[in-house]
Amino acid sequence: MDFSQRLESLQQRLAAARSAVEAAAGESREQLVERIDQAQTDLAQAGKEAREKADQAAADARSKWAQLKADAGAKMDDIKARIEERNRQVDAELAAGEADWAEADAADAVDFAEWAIDNAELTILNAIDARAYADRLATTAGS
Repeated sequence: MDFSQRLESLQQRLAAARSAVEAAAGESREQLVERIDQAQTDLAQAGKEAREKADQAAADARSKWAQLKADAGAKMDDIKARIEERNRQVDAELAAGEADWAEADAADAVDFAEWAIDNAELTILNAIDARAYADRLATTAGS
């Protein structure tokens, strides 16, 4: 597996997310709603794909990560529901509380992303080590 390519893809996705966040900071509410709708559509598709992978992985009993991705998809559904609820709210105090929740949730998501990257690094290093060890044993057994 080409882990360098996967990490490069993650880096590109991070750059795109950063660009979207920076652009969104200067947009009108209508533009933000449009951007959120598109992000929700993208996340829904990613969640669907993750759930499909999780179902396949569960059948194969091969991947903890697929289930984690499916759980993340469920989290995105919750966020979508909260956004829809927020759009129905009129009370400024409730809206401020919802904004506090949204900011805390965003900070938690970034914390989770940092943890996921650290965990991915450790897991990739373990995979590389496991492959090197297996190759060494295969070479030794073949000699």
